[in-house]
Amino acid sequence: MKSIPHTPELIVSGIHLELTPSLKTFVREKTERLFRHEERIIRIRVELECDPKQSVSNRFTAKGHIMINGPDMNASVAADECHKAVAMLVDKLDRMLSRRATYFKVRRHRDASRVADSAFT
Repeated sequence: MKSIPHTPELIVSGIHLELTPSLKTFVREKTERLFRHEERIIRIRVELECDPKQSVSNRFTAKGHIMINGPDMNASVAADECHKAVAMLVDKLDRMLSRRATYFKVRRHRDASRVADSAFT
């Protein structure tokens, strides 16, 4: 029986910000890296927000929510440009995913060594 490849979902929304097709394409291209690293991602939601009352250095906020098997991952980044905020957000989410993968790998090997040690006693 062949398994159907899972196509993860990407949701991009803008708050007080017009989402242009080029901005949507930029977000899609950046988040493809996350989908390549982790195949168990169910959905990624990216929220882009522009707050004109904030200082110039923190005007654009990008929030990312990853639905994955296990606990969901959330991150938020503020920057002076929208594209820069998206790039920083994807980098942050990528680091979070790699940390999670390392944690599970270490935990898996630690549990295997405990089972092996108990077999010899």
